[in-house]
Amino acid sequence: MTEEDVDMNGLYRPRQGRVIAGVCAGLGRRYGLGAWTVRLLAIISCVLPGPQFLIYIALWIMMPSQEKYAATQP
Repeated sequence: MTEEDVDMNGLYRPRQGRVIAGVCAGLGRRYGLGAWTVRLLAIISCVLPGPQFLIYIALWIMMPSQEKYAATQP
């Protein structure tokens, strides 16, 4: 299955556009935002108290890679 065949509305970590794990690129693609917009929001949120790093790590673990996501699609 090629990258064009993968559902653009699904939540997965894409192969292209990754900086660390692809979480921000996947969230941006899913919600129609640019990957750098999501990255900037994530960086800005780090000045606020809260579990931002734990959420990022949890998303890294829970979000499937593009290959695994494509394999589960009919």
